[in-house]
Amino acid sequence: MDFHLELDPSPLAEKLDLRDGIFLIGSCFTEHISTRLASHKFRVFENPHGILFNPASICQSLQDCIQSKKYVQEDLFDDGGIWSSWDFHSRFSSTEKAEALQHMNASVSRANDALRSCKWMVITLGSAFVYQLQDGRVVANCHKAPQATFRKKLLSPEEVLSGLDNILHKLRLFNSGMRFLFTISPVRHRREGLVENNRSKAVLIHSVHQLVSKFEDIDYFPAYELVIDDLRDYRFYAEDMVHPNYQATRYVWDKFTDSCINASSRQIIKEVQALRASMLHKPLHPGSAGHGDFLKKQKALAEDLASRYPYLDFSEEIGYFSSEA
Repeated sequence: MDFHLELDPSPLAEKLDLRDGIFLIGSCFTEHISTRLASHKFRVFENPHGILFNPASICQSLQDCIQSKKYVQEDLFDDGGIWSSWDFHSRFSSTEKAEALQHMNASVSRANDALRSCKWMVITLGSAFVYQLQDGRVVANCHKAPQATFRKKLLSPEEVLSGLDNILHKLRLFNSGMRFLFTISPVRHRREGLVENNRSKAVLIHSVHQLVSKFEDIDYFPAYELVIDDLRDYRFYAEDMVHPNYQATRYVWDKFTDSCINASSRQIIKEVQALRASMLHKPLHPGSAGHGDFLKKQKALAEDLASRYPYLDFSEEIGYFSSEA
């Protein structure tokens, strides 16, 4: 008998290549995938406004990046000597207004450049719930402000679909060669309540699949289904029972690799992984001739990879084995 229903995601019609620039935006699950892509030599740019969960804030972030918006001091608020923006994650906050603005504007400017050159836009939606200020403005981050500061609202499928459809149209005009890959974060938003979390995820899933069925340049990768329906066991979650653990994110990455990355890039990734693994090697006798030969060999391998794949950056690896020798 089979005691496990394994999900094998359908391969993308056009897959990611190591030559492609990839822009990733959305929930904390976005950063898991981004970190793995970057470690395997993909050119990535992630979350110019920090981690974002709801589609309204993701759309606003992308709109600001297209326009290369310049934030000014009126866009900030002071909370106990910390200057923050309702549009940015708290990691952009600072005790100095000028420093906060410089950090925010530099990130948006870099994002504008990344949007011009990227081949892929990866959007991970986390929740259809939004938190609004009294004037109706949706905030990207609540910055631990009192609950009474906000009104909580569950976006309708029509609102999500309209917002995403509109920003995708603008992105196509800005970069006509861009393709889109949607995922839904498998992280449970427990604070909303389990029933409410499922309602929220249902809105997101329905909206995304409406877009996928409508446009040929949009794909869907089932990260949510892989964790919730394939693994479906709390041993694949961290202690908070909310976030997928290392095993789960590794499982999703392996499926992502097979489904979304082309064969030639997967072969290069194997070579990169072998080289990176050798950097973790802990010699018993660091000053020995044998270890010196090992370092020379690994440096030569790194230089060979740099020669064969000039569009990838192996300066870190070459530098590491040179300095250790």
